Amino acid sequence: MRSILVNADRKPASDARVDTAIELARQLGGHVTVLVDTPVSRYIAMDPMGGSYVISEALDRARADDDAAAEAVEARLTRGDVPFEVVRSEDDPVPALAAAARLADLVIVSRSSGMVGEVALTARAPVLALPDEPRGSLPIRCAVIAWDGGEQSAAALRASIPLLASCPSVKVVTVTEKPGGFPATDALRYLSRHGIQAEFEELARHGSTEETLATAVRQAQAELLVMGAYGKSRMREFLFGGVTAYFLADAGAPALLFAH
Repeated sequence: MRSILVNADRKPASDARVDTAIELARQLGGHVTVLVDTPVSRYIAMDPMGGSYVISEALDRARADDDAAAEAVEARLTRGDVPFEVVRSEDDPVPALAAAARLADLVIVSRSSGMVGEVALTARAPVLALPDEPRGSLPIRCAVIAWDGGEQSAAALRASIPLLASCPSVKVVTVTEKPGGFPATDALRYLSRHGIQAEFEELARHGSTEETLATAVRQAQAELLVMGAYGKSRMREFLFGGVTAYFLADAGAPALLFAH
């Protein structure tokens, strides 16, 4: 996990994202790419005749403000000890991140951004979704892996290995509800091959799957939840359903690592 992409903007949670990217790069010997995006589409208006035009003054102000934000991030990173670059885009946020993530090992966004699901299902890299005010520290002290034996869970597990390498407490949690897939013993064996000794916990469902899993996460005091990213339909993949939507909306949830 040497190539870390982080979305930066002028919102308060941006500092937490950049801090996390810097610390991960420091721990893993990685490189940070900071993306500052000014989507031109936000400044296009329609006229009464059905045509469109760019609101140039508003766009120029937004560009100037985002240029200043990019310069501030660059100045901050220059004082640090990790290699970095700051890149600009004028595409829509999800395509901009997906394009920048083509050779990234990890994408860092905020859970409150409203685009975690789309990015996780579009980008070809795992996505770390942070609370606006991260409650844990690095290295991670406790992580829960949500395991249902499916391909998405397996992808998330593989992606999480660098983050779990120095984590003293790792739990693989299964909520019994569907047959088939990779057994949990395979997940535990895979982790052990990477020097990660994990506990296994199989839970009977009480209420919904997501509520049962949320209880396990709280009891473990987990700082990271690793899970697969699932779209509800092929026609509208960006809509998350069930378990994924629940944890994205849960203000008390820890950082989330998604892979698709």
